[in-house]
Amino acid sequence: MLDDRTTAATAWPAAYPQGYAVVDVETTGLARDDRIISAAVYRLDARGNVEDHWYTLVNPERDPGPVWIHGLTSDVLEGAPLFGDIAEEFSERLDGRVLVAHNAIFDWSMISREYARASATAPTRQRLCTIALSKELRLPLPNHKLESLAAHFGVVQQRAHHALDDARVLAEAFRPSLHTAARDGVRLPLLECRPLTEWSDSPAAPRIGYQASYGQSAYGHSSWRPSRKRPACPYPNPGRYEVGGALVQGMRVAFSGDTSVDRELLEDRAIEAGLHVATSVSRLTSLLVTNDPGASTSKTVKAKAYGTPVIDEVAFTQLLRDVAPAPASE
Repeated sequence: MLDDRTTAATAWPAAYPQGYAVVDVETTGLARDDRIISAAVYRLDARGNVEDHWYTLVNPERDPGPVWIHGLTSDVLEGAPLFGDIAEEFSERLDGRVLVAHNAIFDWSMISREYARASATAPTRQRLCTIALSKELRLPLPNHKLESLAAHFGVVQQRAHHALDDARVLAEAFRPSLHTAARDGVRLPLLECRPLTEWSDSPAAPRIGYQASYGQSAYGHSSWRPSRKRPACPYPNPGRYEVGGALVQGMRVAFSGDTSVDRELLEDRAIEAGLHVATSVSRLTSLLVTNDPGASTSKTVKAKAYGTPVIDEVAFTQLLRDVAPAPASE
């Protein structure tokens, strides 16, 4: 791991930001009608040194979602402040800093929508995704999970899916990443934080089966886009998904129709979990994800013909949080 001596002889890039807010939020789910249930911020100076940290629970005013993942029950959250109650303090932590998160588009989307519900705007103009930074640095990671980034830099994770510990782990892993970028003259992958305004107070039920089509993606336009060339899945296809069971690395997953989470983000999360994103449905397809199984698209028609399991987006995003490892090869 790099320390201050590593970069002491190297001039710090003048174009680098003067401060960072490393953020992690736990949520009731991944869709645009889901809510934040806890948030943590580590404020860092220009060189990635920790200045302070902050953590809060947030009452989502709805079902807390996958309790088995984040451990926050309705009873625990009942007395927590509403987002509007902590928005000002949250803003103080973000003000004038670059928001840093692992898969930052997700954290930013959830945060921005909470501010929109509170009739406010988050005071941050740029974000930095540590997944994108690790790619820029060509770090030899087996995947893009936070635990892999932490292990690379020798950071010990104590409570996965706890906002405060996840933010701490990311802050400790970000500092050596930042120093490596400064040493090697790497331009930081900064993106603009554009406030989002679309949100819903009507959460969809996380069930297997039919869910009405959203009609538009989370960004307000049709979710159709040309398919991107993706790396080959490193795991063999274990077969079809069994309804009520877990997703398994290597499963071939196809998507059809509009999604509330941006399609590319949803597909990226599936790939990072070890799934194979298929562009069509065949007899080898493990699962079709669609919010409108009654639609006469080529994928839904083939899925019915082949007997391919079909689930909606909400159910899929919950399953995506706990994908089983690929079976050990004999």
